[in-house]
Amino acid sequence: QVQLVESGGGFVQAGGSLRLSCAASGRTFGMGWFRQAPGKEREFVAAISWSGSSTYYADSVKGRFTISRDNAKNTVYLQMNSLKPEDMGVYYCAGRRTSRAAVKDYEYEYWGQGTQVTVSS
Repeated sequence: QVQLVESGGGFVQAGGSLRLSCAASGRTFGMGWFRQAPGKEREFVAAISWSGSSTYYADSVKGRFTISRDNAKNTVYLQMNSLKPEDMGVYYCAGRRTSRAAVKDYEYEYWGQGTQVTVSS
């Protein structure tokens, strides 16, 4: 069982930035970030292949968020810039047992506990 631990969440003003990290207990393959606001469904944010050569973004974050990874550290990152109140929620790191990226939550086997991101208006 692969364990994923997110960190880097916090409170920021609109327009600010945060960088989330997801540390894996072992080798990771395709990785993704999802988020969930209170009372709303979990939604896809970004995904990255094992090599980092392929990335995918939700339209709502494209141009503002950047997903990256450092396989030597078994860590994936989500750089979030120009944050908006609608970005607020719990952000979850997810991993799958293939090298390809995926945009559906059911395509992932491993999940972190989540980290809270709060954006003031």
